[in-house]
Amino acid sequence: MPIARPAVSVALETVELRVLHLPLVSPFTTSFGTEAVREVIVVRACTAAGDGWGEIVTQEAPLYSSEYTQGAWDVAQRFLVPALLDAGTIAPEQVAGILEPFIGHRMVKAGLELAVLDAALRAAERPLGEYLGAVRDRVPSGVSVGIQRDPAALVETVGGYLGEGYVRIKIKIKPGRDIGDTAAVRDAFGAIPLQVDANSAYTLADADTLAELDRFDLLLIEQPLQEDDIVDHATLAARLRTPICLDESITSAKAARDALALRAASVINIKAGRVGGYLEAVRIHDLCLRAGVPVWCGGMLETGIGRAANAALAALPGFTLPGDVSASDRFYERDIVTEPIVLEDGHVRVPTGPGIGVEIDPVTLDDFTVARVELRR
Repeated sequence: MPIARPAVSVALETVELRVLHLPLVSPFTTSFGTEAVREVIVVRACTAAGDGWGEIVTQEAPLYSSEYTQGAWDVAQRFLVPALLDAGTIAPEQVAGILEPFIGHRMVKAGLELAVLDAALRAAERPLGEYLGAVRDRVPSGVSVGIQRDPAALVETVGGYLGEGYVRIKIKIKPGRDIGDTAAVRDAFGAIPLQVDANSAYTLADADTLAELDRFDLLLIEQPLQEDDIVDHATLAARLRTPICLDESITSAKAARDALALRAASVINIKAGRVGGYLEAVRIHDLCLRAGVPVWCGGMLETGIGRAANAALAALPGFTLPGDVSASDRFYERDIVTEPIVLEDGHVRVPTGPGIGVEIDPVTLDDFTVARVELRR
């Protein structure tokens, strides 16, 4: 299901990059560490037709991914932004090709592509959802719950999110905080839609422990093994009843095709930043839709920029499982958009305005900016 109608071309004049430090409502703990402040790069693409906004979803340290903020800040300024500026007038569909000679750095490429895409769609007064192929005007919202102090604290936290109306719960797990935590949530709340996320914390030697999760009737177990362990994931998948979902392993449509061919996963988490942009995300969606494999939209603690774009992506027909497109106040007391993403009856609305459909709050943006640079043609 390719993009039905390409976006218009825009004349790229300047690109502004900002590093933001946004305090989280509460610390977020996974198997690879704890974040109390979200460090993120915001991109502003200034064109003759108007501005567009994107978000580079790297983190301060290379723990989830090999990418990290200062590395992204450097490669964007040295190589990627100059390549786009040198290209002059470009269409969003050309961004990936222009940046292809530079190996890796998918999160940076995704943020730059989104900024150009937002500018082009605003110029044409087209919403991102319509452009990507959305078939819904709102998407079911799940919430990702970090590792808590103990199982009792986890149950209390999950109960709060269920009370707010979230329709699916995902809990983070790691060795020693897996079976007990999952059992506590399942015992407390019965047959709620529940899944677990290991963030690559296990090896195939832990297969017996992971097999114990079968008794909890989970929607899926996400990324149990290392990202390059595709064959081991296939071996593990044959041992478990619980569907295996791949996250970090899926870096492109080719990686998704390989994983499905090896039967390493029966569900795929699509994160636009991880795969290099929303257009590559659509290609993975289309591949999985043809294969009858369900997908869902993962999150990277995005600001309202990425959160709005994720809502548009999650409205495509193959996204049949609730994603991590939660309300802004799940993570931030102050978001950088004028109308933060909100939860309505367990769902998030797909923005209908031009481009990503949200406007930037300049005061909040300035308040959280710790570094800024502007690159010109």
